Amino acid sequence: MLIMKQFIMLLHGPASYELTGMSPEEIQERMGQWFAWTDKLKERGAMLGGEALHASAKLISGPNKVVSDRSASDLKEVVGGFYHVQANSIEEVLEMAEDFPDFDINGAVEIREVVNFEEYS
Repeated sequence: MLIMKQFIMLLHGPASYELTGMSPEEIQERMGQWFAWTDKLKERGAMLGGEALHASAKLISGPNKVVSDRSASDLKEVVGGFYHVQANSIEEVLEMAEDFPDFDINGAVEIREVVNFEEYS
């Protein structure tokens, strides 16, 4: 039996659609595209979970554990959310990502395979 691999799709895009100049009607239409894409992944049996993320964040870094505020205006790109999916290969996830709604506004999907530590035991 082939065990499916797990992947995280990090969804990059604008901090908000308002910043792109979209009208409320265009934003509503865009949200419909998101729901359709999500439903397609669910119907395929690939969707394990996912969430949208607020643009602002706290960053803790370095040996002194310095805490700083991170806002969308500070960042060149924003990870607006993530989808946790399963597939046989990264090529299959690349195919799933083709319907990402925000490519037309310079959005991007970063695909990372989840490490399966059982392979190392």
